Amino acid sequence: MSRRKALGYSAAVAALALGLAACDSGGNGDGGNGDADVDPLVIGQIAPESGSLAFLGPPQIAAAELAVQDINDAGGIHGTEIPDIVNGDEGDDATLAQEAADRMVTEGVSAVIGPAASGMAAATYDTITGAGIVQCSGSTTAPDLSDIDDDGYFFRTAPSDDHAGPAMGQVIVGDGHSTVAIGYRADDYGEGYADSLEAELESVGAEVTAKVGYDPDTTNFDPIVSDMTDGDPDAFALVAFEEGTGVLAGLFEAGAEGDQMYVTDGMQVDDLGERIDESDPGIVDGVSGVAPGADAPEFSEALQEHTDGLDSEQFAAQVYDCVTIIGLAAEAAESTDPTEYVNEMAGVTQDGTECSDFAECRDLLADGEDIDYQGKSGGIAFDDNGDPTQSTYQNFGYDDGGDQTVFGYEDIGGE
Repeated sequence: MSRRKALGYSAAVAALALGLAACDSGGNGDGGNGDADVDPLVIGQIAPESGSLAFLGPPQIAAAELAVQDINDAGGIHGTEIPDIVNGDEGDDATLAQEAADRMVTEGVSAVIGPAASGMAAATYDTITGAGIVQCSGSTTAPDLSDIDDDGYFFRTAPSDDHAGPAMGQVIVGDGHSTVAIGYRADDYGEGYADSLEAELESVGAEVTAKVGYDPDTTNFDPIVSDMTDGDPDAFALVAFEEGTGVLAGLFEAGAEGDQMYVTDGMQVDDLGERIDESDPGIVDGVSGVAPGADAPEFSEALQEHTDGLDSEQFAAQVYDCVTIIGLAAEAAESTDPTEYVNEMAGVTQDGTECSDFAECRDLLADGEDIDYQGKSGGIAFDDNGDPTQSTYQNFGYDDGGDQTVFGYEDIGGE
């Protein structure tokens, strides 16, 4: 017996299911098989409800809820509705994230969505995947997560920064810059992204004048700004979260212009200018960047209807896809036991009939067809590491009013 099956997953879920009286084994729609022997698919989510990435929490939580709603409206998993999501806060704090992961395992969830941050995923994956539970993050991008010892249970629908770095490098060089200083938070996310960006810039003939790592908890950004501006580069790339506003403020004070600055997804917020200078949000005019995105207006409309007034949709499509793929894998395996449906996770995203929503894909599976789920975030097509080989990037920027604009999208991977 494998280590994972020896941990008693099925028994834990069976015990939990006894308390889920709200789960109607007949479902509320067509297409489920109504198999009373299939336990409910219990989903946990670890998301940033607090901390420096708290702005990513609402869209990711809303997206997971919407995916569950769409699955339940289609009849649930094998005729059984997915119960309410078990939520936990990662809070940009490894201890807090670990506490959430421990609770997910104790409560016997069938899958965990998240965490959002690469560092928090690194802190929790061993607990979650070590218990034989499938984990899927919609926003972790650190390259090191491709090689973790997860026994095949960790997946992500956001592309690795091995792809993001080249995407940003191409934008910077395409804008006519040839000397670039890179600043990055010294963690799993920042280091991997910075390495990838440096390699891309040098491969196309640009000079990296400085590559400056910093403690994410620092409050003194003067040394970082000094090191980045030394050598008078014509562009600055910043791999950061919320703390990066301090670096940008310092660069502006040092005389840098907005169209010299490039930021990553960790700083893609609508109020970036206000965070730097509340009296002059237009200070970010010309600042631009790249981030995993989704060219999916119908999904965006549905998400806004589900959660009225949602300010951001960052990584929402990727989280929605995590939940949907897990549901389809459970349908394909005819089981909600992750030690069984994990073997179908990659298969439902490639080499079959293309389909784009749960009900359509589920019905194809019921007819005995292989499927290729085309997600809201792109084609996905998981590789052997659980990474997407097909995804979409957006090029975004800010205008003289401080408003964010998406300039366009680019698909990567695929044929």
